[in-house]
Amino acid sequence: MFKIIKKDKLSKARLGVLKTPHGVIKTPTYVMVGTYGKFLHLKPHDLKKTNTQLIIANTFHLWPEAVKIRNSKFEIRDPSFLTKKLGLNIPTMTDSGGFQVLSLAFDDRHRIGKFIGDDAKLDKNYRRSKIKITEKGVSFKFDGKWRFLGPELSMKIQQKIGADIIFALDQITSPLDSYDYNKKAVAMTDKWALRCLKASTKQRKDGQMLFGIVQGGLFKDLRVKSAKSIGSMPFDGFGIGGSYTKKQISQILKWIVPHLPEEKPRHLLGVGKIEDIFEAVENGMDSFDCVIPTREARHGRLYTKTGHMDIRRGYYTEDGKVIERGCGCPTCSKKISRAKIRSLLKNPTKEKNAAGQRWCLMHNMWFFNKLLEDIRDSISKNRLNKFKRKFLKNFN
Repeated sequence: MFKIIKKDKLSKARLGVLKTPHGVIKTPTYVMVGTYGKFLHLKPHDLKKTNTQLIIANTFHLWPEAVKIRNSKFEIRDPSFLTKKLGLNIPTMTDSGGFQVLSLAFDDRHRIGKFIGDDAKLDKNYRRSKIKITEKGVSFKFDGKWRFLGPELSMKIQQKIGADIIFALDQITSPLDSYDYNKKAVAMTDKWALRCLKASTKQRKDGQMLFGIVQGGLFKDLRVKSAKSIGSMPFDGFGIGGSYTKKQISQILKWIVPHLPEEKPRHLLGVGKIEDIFEAVENGMDSFDCVIPTREARHGRLYTKTGHMDIRRGYYTEDGKVIERGCGCPTCSKKISRAKIRSLLKNPTKEKNAAGQRWCLMHNMWFFNKLLEDIRDSISKNRLNKFKRKFLKNFN
């Protein structure tokens, strides 16, 4: 399923090929987030033109649709569910649903996200008022009602959705959680991982891969312990989970990667800013997903080799240039001007605004995919470090 083609001489970066039932993926690769198994304002042929290789959808949000699929038992996988929604034969992932459950856990005083500030401190009073975690799974309050998600149910939902790569349910921690809380979470993640493996074994018969997730928070010994334990289990690949400060990404990966099987793929969950991409690749990550390319595109933030621009700003009103000269994306290739895109985004009519978002989405998605293509090329030529320095020097 996964083959390493070449390793970088100055880092842990590597070129690989990951074969799935819906296509072959060249790694390292950026995974685009299609929360509901689709991309708003993009048609299948639009998505294809962005050169996207792999898409991750959200198990929590697809849950209601998954249980309504007819003509098969709930436990039986529908390998065409996501590809039908996307309208494209393309490799897919689904997360376990755990991060969304965590985001529902806290009162308004404690907002949870992937990253926290570098000056954040642990909070002993970080209470989870809206979820209850037991060995069985997680009970959580949603839309005024208590619901439940456990390892076996997460596996059933994901198998029903039919993604090529699915993730084990783990106990996700907040970046403000204490050492003791993280220690208990690592132990629980191990137990749930074994149950996910057991629950999924009978169903994964047609190439679907199951990734285990490494936890441990900001603590080296817990990250190492989790990596060794999850790494010893018969997963098809591994995900790196949790929340942390931006300065800690590289260090945490350095703790984890040496203890994971070299021959299996590694995915970094929810990380994907430009600087983070290089850190992830240099530390041996094969894929990573993030909402940045799509979410920011919908708000008019466009990426170029020299930085990013807010196309909604007034000084683009009469700017006849394309987003970036020499860019091969569908938007720039069509010579859609900055002024035109701004006009569409600022237009109050729904159709015009959607058209503006479409041009922005195709540009950003193509840009990030092209960056990963260039990174793969630099690894093949043993020039990753040189390419990184040059790219980041110009990107500001």
